[in-house]
Amino acid sequence: MAAKRTDSKSDNLSALPNVSAASAKKLVAAKIDSVAKLAKSSTSSLQKAGLSEAIAGKAIAAAKATTKVKSVAKKTTTKAKAAAKKAPAKAKKAATAAKSSAKKTTTKAKAAAKKAPAKAKKAATAAKSSAKKTTAKAKKAAKSTPKKISKAAKSSVSKVKKAAKETGRKGGTIKVPKSVNQFDWMKRLKKR
Repeated sequence: MAAKRTDSKSDNLSALPNVSAASAKKLVAAKIDSVAKLAKSSTSSLQKAGLSEAIAGKAIAAAKATTKVKSVAKKTTTKAKAAAKKAPAKAKKAATAAKSSAKKTTTKAKAAAKKAPAKAKKAATAAKSSAKKTTAKAKKAAKSTPKKISKAAKSSVSKVKKAAKETGRKGGTIKVPKSVNQFDWMKRLKKR
């Protein structure tokens, strides 16, 4: 079981650009077995693990970039979830306020109707239109809230894409060579 766990850790590290399978095994042996630990490591500690200075620097840069993308994605997802949780409460509050406002205006209209039939008619009409307006406002607020959430989600996605673009990673489907011999520049160098 321990061997499988070590292999999966080295697989996670070798998925990073500039970290070969052999380098990943050296890192796991030196107890640098996660991307977060690699991002926090120094080049000297990686050199002690058996990596060259150039590869150590590139590996640390790749780990930091991956960690940054993950943290940006996590933050934006958390913000979108929080906005989604607040939306129903806001819509409910607006609907309750509209209901109570309509109730108050209807009560006022009834009182005015008892005092004077002519005034009551005008007040009832006004109350009715006021109630319609407040209901329409509440419905509009309830409809616009999901759009706001959608905008927040879209902006968070664009932030994640921007962060991914800055780091040079294209997503989970990117193919990372496992060895230096698989890099295009190495193939061209061998053809010379």
